[in-house]
Amino acid sequence: MVTNLVATEVGVDEKPDSPGETGSGEFLGAPYDWRRPTAERARSRMWNADDPRFFPPKSFGWGWTVNFYWCVHPLRWRTMRRRPPAT
Repeated sequence: MVTNLVATEVGVDEKPDSPGETGSGEFLGAPYDWRRPTAERARSRMWNADDPRFFPPKSFGWGWTVNFYWCVHPLRWRTMRRRPPAT
């Protein structure tokens, strides 16, 4: 019920996997992703050494999650943040 209300409010299609609709974006400054969660997407958000964000967007829902890779490797996170972005 609440999901349908929020999805209707932000203009998300009930079937976000349909062509032309991503099912993800930003609302009130927070990221959302209403696409069906996959193991690959969940892993890439919760354990990703290539993502310098400590709090990446959730793989499903509204808000952020923790990139636990940086909890285990805090010194690498500091050096990753100092590294210039790849071009």
